[in-house]
Amino acid sequence: MTHNNTPLKTSNGGNLGFEAELFKTADKLRGNMEPSDYKHVALGLIFLKYISDAFEAKHAALLASDPVAAEDQDEYLGDNVFWVPKEARWSYLQANAKQPSIGTFIDDAMRTIEKDNESLKGVLPKDYARPALNKVMLGELIDLISGIAMNEESNRSKDILGRVYEYFLGQFAGAEGKRGGEFYTPRSVVRVLVEMLEPYQGRIYDPCCGSGGMFVQSEKFVKEHGGRIGDIAIYGQESNYTTWRLAKMNLAVRGIDSDIRWNNDGSFHKDELRDLKADVVLANPPFNISDWGGDRLRDDVRWAFGVPPVGNANYAWLQHIYHHLAPNGTAGVVLANGSMSSTQSGEGDIRRELLERDVVDCMVALPGQLFYSTQIPACLWFLARNKNPGKGWRDRRGQVLFIDARKLGQLVDRTRRELSDADVQRITDTYHAWRGEPQAETYTDVAGFCTSASREQIRGHGHILTPGRYVGAEEVEADAVSFEVRFAALRERLEEHMVTSERLNTTIRAALAGVVGDDRV
Repeated sequence: MTHNNTPLKTSNGGNLGFEAELFKTADKLRGNMEPSDYKHVALGLIFLKYISDAFEAKHAALLASDPVAAEDQDEYLGDNVFWVPKEARWSYLQANAKQPSIGTFIDDAMRTIEKDNESLKGVLPKDYARPALNKVMLGELIDLISGIAMNEESNRSKDILGRVYEYFLGQFAGAEGKRGGEFYTPRSVVRVLVEMLEPYQGRIYDPCCGSGGMFVQSEKFVKEHGGRIGDIAIYGQESNYTTWRLAKMNLAVRGIDSDIRWNNDGSFHKDELRDLKADVVLANPPFNISDWGGDRLRDDVRWAFGVPPVGNANYAWLQHIYHHLAPNGTAGVVLANGSMSSTQSGEGDIRRELLERDVVDCMVALPGQLFYSTQIPACLWFLARNKNPGKGWRDRRGQVLFIDARKLGQLVDRTRRELSDADVQRITDTYHAWRGEPQAETYTDVAGFCTSASREQIRGHGHILTPGRYVGAEEVEADAVSFEVRFAALRERLEEHMVTSERLNTTIRAALAGVVGDDRV
């Protein structure tokens, strides 16, 4: 990969090699700038390159067939292409990349594009001229981005720029750590949700959509399975204005038409899509929110299974999502593991109602270290309005599938784990087989990994939904387990016992101290 307009080699299809190299070079240009600031600088320019390339391709095609139509904005809008005036086109910015006033050129380009494209109003970053932004770095970044998808045909250019945008989003999320998790759900987690629920058509909704990753993966899924993108309609809401802007750009880069709403109040207090009934809901709400304003929503129509506690929004999210499901709708939701077993403040009662009214379809326990934003272990809830919807699927009423995927995944760096393609396929194939889908394998329980439990069994466990309680121990021949593995497991159990004993001793000492005084303990 080189600078100065030499094309980047991007013929490696799905391989992420060139994106990684590109990000590494772009990150060097960042210098001392914070990733949270640099993110908007880099992603804004990638977006500008995308819409300019798309415009130029359409413009050239129209010039060849009808020069008059080439200057008609409606010709572009009808093809989902943004109108880009001359002074906002990438070629113009590239020609001026070494000018000290390049920041002003970019800001003016962003304003012009917003003025001529209603759906982008208030979306694009417009602070490239600020004194703190190094203009030499800006020019070098323009040179670097200029090489992306150069000389590629239009459709492939769009796909490459979309991949680069998505890859950069993920890398910035990693660099920002906890703050990064607020706008980005790890790709492998999104893939599990999307491939389990298979959103081929209908209305797809995310009430806390972040930067739009759920929608991008849904679009990819439809394309990869030979469907038409026009068969799905995208709806979402986001309370963080900066993140909403990232989502709008992310979807525009992929050419996805969507209705993504923003307001400061969020989906609980200002449900922008109040009447929406979605066929698929995909969501990764922030875990265990305590300040969600639940005290002002005690009598809300959405709480069909019980009023969620003021101190934790987990069961408010589940009920909000269920409320927005169509009669045959399904939902996949990422939540903290505690949601599967908590009995605090009435959460156990709500969970019991969800189960007794046959709303819970499947529970998946995820491995640790998947998320940028938290070390809290997470799980996936799958909800269904109708467990006997036809479509050739079997009647699943009164049953819940439990999958324990905690042992899956590989470490990709010191702190973070990812699910491999094989891991994702194993989880999703299990769910499809259990649902009895026509093309799926026959479902069977696998000790230590998955089991189909009846409502009576779940009642016997006090309506707790932790998969480990149901799947049992993995069947392994004793001789196949190395001495080191068995010794490590034994040591872990011994350490747990010692910690428990020490806590008990501490409690006894404290109790005795209160009764007879410290000198006799």
